[in-house]
Amino acid sequence: MAQLTALILGQDEEFRRHVAMLLRAGGVPVGVVDEQAANGSSSTPDLAVIDIRSDTPRGLSTIERVRSGSAAVAIFAIAGASEPELILEAMRAGANEFFTWSRDAGSAPAKAMEESFFGAVRRTAARRDASPANARSQGIVLSFLGAKGGAGTTTLSVNCAVELARLTKKPTLMIDLKASLGEVTLFLGVRPRFGLLDAIDNLHRLDSDFLRELVAKHKSGLEILAGAEQFDRPNGQDAGAIEELLRIVSRSYDYVVIDCGNVVSASTASALYASDTIFLITNPDVPSIRNAQRLLERVRELGAGSERLRVVLNRASEPHLITSKQIESALGLSIHQTFPSDYRTVATALNSGVPLTLTNHSALAAQFDRFTHDIAGGREPAADAGDARRQAFLGLF
Repeated sequence: MAQLTALILGQDEEFRRHVAMLLRAGGVPVGVVDEQAANGSSSTPDLAVIDIRSDTPRGLSTIERVRSGSAAVAIFAIAGASEPELILEAMRAGANEFFTWSRDAGSAPAKAMEESFFGAVRRTAARRDASPANARSQGIVLSFLGAKGGAGTTTLSVNCAVELARLTKKPTLMIDLKASLGEVTLFLGVRPRFGLLDAIDNLHRLDSDFLRELVAKHKSGLEILAGAEQFDRPNGQDAGAIEELLRIVSRSYDYVVIDCGNVVSASTASALYASDTIFLITNPDVPSIRNAQRLLERVRELGAGSERLRVVLNRASEPHLITSKQIESALGLSIHQTFPSDYRTVATALNSGVPLTLTNHSALAAQFDRFTHDIAGGREPAADAGDARRQAFLGLF
């Protein structure tokens, strides 16, 4: 499901923060923009949440103004009380949905409001995706987050991006969002002239033509937005720009693959909010599993949508010192994919700067092909029942 763009209008900062959490906790990728960014954009938001609790006349006027600017935007009015006359006034002004704000967090009315709110967000996303007037066909955003350094996050994300570009022949972009000097271009043997910082520092002029000048191109057809060459960027101040960047690139590419590294920073959170699927890469050892627990908790706190998380177990080998069932019990999620350990094959690919999927014809590459087919929505090739080990997909370094 493509990302929604949401605008929150109200003077209460706590209200805006809470609504942003609600928007992002409903199972739909949602990017939140401020009013200044929305006014400066050539496209209108998909959804606007408007506070009419304390200053009803001003709130109703805001609803009318937003509605006059776009007939397609879904407008959610949030009031302090459910009064029939106020509901009618809000609907006459142009609101599509009406919700009553509850100050008692965790109460039955608050929970009922949240469930109703989530349902309205999902309906808005479904209507937007189904509308023939929706010319902004957005790509699928996939984020790869490691439980710790060395888990194999970059290797997996790079090979996934290359295989998507090769397999689908559709525009595919790889973004290196890893903090403290990314390594994506090194893994691919590409020397970029520009990168991520050039894009977010020039959002005011970032169109499809300018974007083509910034990306590096790989022989597979994959395009790469290289990582920063600075240790202190991207940082918290870049989070809003990264969220806007992802909205822009998802309208130009069918697939956007993001290497998030192993730290959930403000910039990483922007990628998680925009993602259709978040792959959490962990290893079958105690430090990795403990870190994975913490990252899962953090993602849930952010409201990034934990139902979009997929646990990937990497470097699994026989015998299993920690079983898959024990890991699933510790994380509270099932394991989506398991990769056997194969140091030599993957290390050779990394040192040569050529992805596995372009040079290697082993069972590992075949399993990688299956994984990518699944992401692309195609059929998985039939498995070889005679070799149980081929059910696990790729061993990462």
